[in-house]
Amino acid sequence: METTTVSHELLLDHLQDGVCFVDQQNIITFWNRGAERITGYARQQVIGRVCEWELLTHGDREGNPLFPDQSPIMRCLGDGSTFEAETYITHSGGQRVPVFSRVSPILNPRNEVIGALEVFSDNQTRIQALERIEELEQLALLCPLTGMGNRRYTEMSIDNAFQELRRYGWGFGILFIDIDHFKRINDTHGHGVGDQVLIMVSAALRRSLRSFDFIGRWGGEEFIVLLPNISGPILRRVAERCRRLVNDSVCHHGEQPIRVTVSMGGVLADAEESVEQCIERADRLMYESKAAGRDRITIG
Repeated sequence: METTTVSHELLLDHLQDGVCFVDQQNIITFWNRGAERITGYARQQVIGRVCEWELLTHGDREGNPLFPDQSPIMRCLGDGSTFEAETYITHSGGQRVPVFSRVSPILNPRNEVIGALEVFSDNQTRIQALERIEELEQLALLCPLTGMGNRRYTEMSIDNAFQELRRYGWGFGILFIDIDHFKRINDTHGHGVGDQVLIMVSAALRRSLRSFDFIGRWGGEEFIVLLPNISGPILRRVAERCRRLVNDSVCHHGEQPIRVTVSMGGVLADAEESVEQCIERADRLMYESKAAGRDRITIG
């Protein structure tokens, strides 16, 4: 049976991330296709040149240029440390490109630094997400405690989902979630512990959901989850995952572990109803879960 030997350079050329090797003098010795794509500089333009200062001129998130002693590569070459950094580089077209860089030393058999490896990726999506979060905070659409959408933002998101349902037929589901016996926690342990519980539950719910699902704090100890493109069986499956992960979560008041359960009501949206009617249906089903003993899911 024939075996094919693939060079390290060929493998690195298939990465989407940029990969750059520099020697001890910070001279570029390797530049993969990912680096070409992110920076706009072809390999033949950079090999043999000093990294950063002749070409890429790294800057911080505010756009200020980094001095040599602030450069992740130069710091790595200086003391052999590994660094991660969010910076901006200059594209060959002149625009600034946000990147996330990971820099590691290259060592010889005597454990001496003879170069550095930088792996960097386009950070535009993360920067846009951070800017969007800041924008939402400025518009007062986020809950300051949990970081998720507040009631206003939740209503807006469900209204948008209804518009898509009526226009394109894109169905969605709603989960109405309430923390069981939350008043008892506040009365027994204080509102500070209650806040910890809200943060814990919101984190558990986030971990239960898909990247494109939406979760908002409706008020007090109530949450609403918006699930696009979902069927009844999957709605129940997601609800069960949410319930189980909340059950498995714990926060501590001193040495005392505090656990909670949640009750849920779930519905598939009807194009003929309003936002308020959809939420009311899910709310009623949540109260059915409460009446049946709590820590339950009722799907309508």
